Amino acid sequence: MSISDMMSGLMLVFLFIAIGFMMEVDADKRKMQDVARTYRDDKVDLNEALFSAFESDLNSWNATITKDNRVVFHAPELLFDVSQSSINAPFKTILNAFFPRFVAIVTSERYKDEIQEIRVEGHTSKTWASAASPEAVYLNNMKLSQDRAYEVLSYCFRIDDDEVIKNRAWLEAHLRANGMAYAKLLEGNYSRRVEFTVQLKSEEAVDTILEMR
Repeated sequence: MSISDMMSGLMLVFLFIAIGFMMEVDADKRKMQDVARTYRDDKVDLNEALFSAFESDLNSWNATITKDNRVVFHAPELLFDVSQSSINAPFKTILNAFFPRFVAIVTSERYKDEIQEIRVEGHTSKTWASAASPEAVYLNNMKLSQDRAYEVLSYCFRIDDDEVIKNRAWLEAHLRANGMAYAKLLEGNYSRRVEFTVQLKSEEAVDTILEMR
């Protein structure tokens, strides 16, 4: 075999390797596009479903729904007393009206298999009048936010409603309580709030792909 034949053979080998690599890259790109498209579609559809269900109640509840599917309850004086975790009566009334309908949406055939987790998040301000140090301010607010998140989760889980009762096994697997303290401060008095956050499985897949790149 001549040197030119050997070179031609090597060039063919490198060509096939290059083609294979490009095909693999193209397949990975299509996979990432599919995951991103699924996440976008699920996220938008769920957002529309939440708005359709609760838009007429948001003003009276002093609540908002964000584009990333967070249902946020403001008006801290209605939620809890200062430095306390017991739920005030007006907020219990709101949760009675909100949570069963929320459960009906997230456990519907369209979404229940696409949801990774439902988080009840407690958020506080960055102050604590009796705290002697910045460390005490943080720890007191962290405990308070965790206690409030737990109290809301516990109250919602026990609501005597058919929609909640029949889906308690699903809620056990997906519903979580997170204390955020003042990790996500907002302007004015809006830091003191409770959020119901929906995390989609496709969102986790997008994060995994981004971490690999």
